[in-house]
Amino acid sequence: MDSSTDRSAEAVSVTLEHELRQVHDAIALVASGAARRATVVGLQLGDALLDQARRDALVSGVRLVPLWRADEAGVDIAIEPIEP
Repeated sequence: MDSSTDRSAEAVSVTLEHELRQVHDAIALVASGAARRATVVGLQLGDALLDQARRDALVSGVRLVPLWRADEAGVDIAIEPIEP
């Protein structure tokens, strides 16, 4: 593997970690009751983290709602309470 491929893989990993942290922050905000809803927008790799983020949201007692962009260029993520 050449160094440019290594840098690309590292950049994807860093971006994925950063975006997952943003989603986790939104989960914590809604789960704490500090907000009724939080939306994380502008994600580059949102579709790649949906499954993990959905599981993390459910464990925290909230739900994840994928908001697919009209141009199909990705997904934003909303976090909401689970209504009884």
